[in-house]
Amino acid sequence: MNRLIAKTVTSTLIGLLSPAMAQNPGTEPALSPPQEVSASWNVIGWKPSDQLLLVTRSNASIHSAIPSDAPVDRGGKQWIGTWATSPQPAMPGPVQTFRNQTLRLIVHTSVGGTEVRIKISNTFGDHPLQIGSAHIARRTSEAGIDPTSDRPVMFNGHASTTVARRSMVVSDPIELAVPALSALAISVFLPDATEATTSHILAMQTSYVSAVGDSTAAAKFPVAKTIHSWPFLTGVDVVASARGVAIVAFGSSLTDGDGTTRDSNGRWPDVLAERLQKGADRAVGLLNEGIIGNRLLNDSPQQAGSPFGAALGQAGLARFERDVLAQAGVRYVIVGLGINDIAFPGSLTPATESVRAESVIAGYRQLIARAHQKGIRVIGTTNPPFENSFLALAPPTPAITFFTLEKESTRQKVNDWIRTGGEFDGVVDLDEVLRDPSHPTRLLPSYDSGDHLHPNNAGCLAEGNAFPLALFEGH
Repeated sequence: MNRLIAKTVTSTLIGLLSPAMAQNPGTEPALSPPQEVSASWNVIGWKPSDQLLLVTRSNASIHSAIPSDAPVDRGGKQWIGTWATSPQPAMPGPVQTFRNQTLRLIVHTSVGGTEVRIKISNTFGDHPLQIGSAHIARRTSEAGIDPTSDRPVMFNGHASTTVARRSMVVSDPIELAVPALSALAISVFLPDATEATTSHILAMQTSYVSAVGDSTAAAKFPVAKTIHSWPFLTGVDVVASARGVAIVAFGSSLTDGDGTTRDSNGRWPDVLAERLQKGADRAVGLLNEGIIGNRLLNDSPQQAGSPFGAALGQAGLARFERDVLAQAGVRYVIVGLGINDIAFPGSLTPATESVRAESVIAGYRQLIARAHQKGIRVIGTTNPPFENSFLALAPPTPAITFFTLEKESTRQKVNDWIRTGGEFDGVVDLDEVLRDPSHPTRLLPSYDSGDHLHPNNAGCLAEGNAFPLALFEGH
């Protein structure tokens, strides 16, 4: 199922942008005025009065000196996210169910810390979610943990909790040394028959389900089966210094890691996170809030015959508050949405949903304005090529194809605005990174995972290496 879903393009609906506003960018709220930037870096097409910082293959580094007014705890410490994922509704059909079993969910941290807390989500549940107990530990290999690191997770001082329908809970702080770029095992016991109505579908990570019973503290986990999703768990935060920040990678399957090798942590946000741990002068967390098939302007397509139902997520503009603005310590967001809005109509969605470049740009402007109101910088990324891209469906259904010359024209117009519009705080040209120089409307073959849309590990490595670390300094 993962590769089937993975073959979607990137996408989400704008619950906050009316159709009229989407079609008329002139109705957008006024944006913040251009900020003053430092003038001693090699940036193509940039001068001191510009707000836009354009990064291409030929750039080495850039820097923007906008002072931060982020509040910090009086004790000189603050919470920042080290790992996160976006909740999704279940796919159509039978929902994965756990009965008196323990989930051991494996996540890969970005930044380290001395205290930790977790977030459990029942965002799409119609019934309360019962958590019998939970533990967190450093993972050794597969489902095994270092028993000296095992800690019980408490919720308002209690070992168990109930997560109300359509809500989430945050655990109490837990004293645990969490290394950067390490694997944590978060074990959650579900005492009742529990449907995974809230999950992250394309984890690209193996996690584990126990035989019957509470195995949250078991060093040797009794594995009954493996899963490749993250049910209910949506975040891990750590305590860091007052200078620490979090970056949110906000996108679609291209951000989510479709096309990479499972358990390799080869997504481009993983690559960037590793570089930041080695090269940044402060604690920096990187949170992957990508969703397969997500769109900027529209929710998951739910018309008759859609194989995905609501599982491709709410529109980027609708989920921006939850997945970006509400994250702990967030000071930057990298936007990677738009390609699915362009590619889906007439293929996975009706042709009547075709979008103009101006509509996508209006959506970007809303994200920028809302982020700036919170003091968050917005880094834009160009939409990569998608000629010959396809979505494989179960036989005998033929594959869905996406590319047309009209859609390519829209992609080019959107990318031109991202590069030259001057409204993002910085731009990284992932189209230039990924495209075949001899055939710019398609992926470089050595970066193609096979569906002519999603980069493989090599492509994601190139993407992650394209971000100058100076983009994330001084704020």
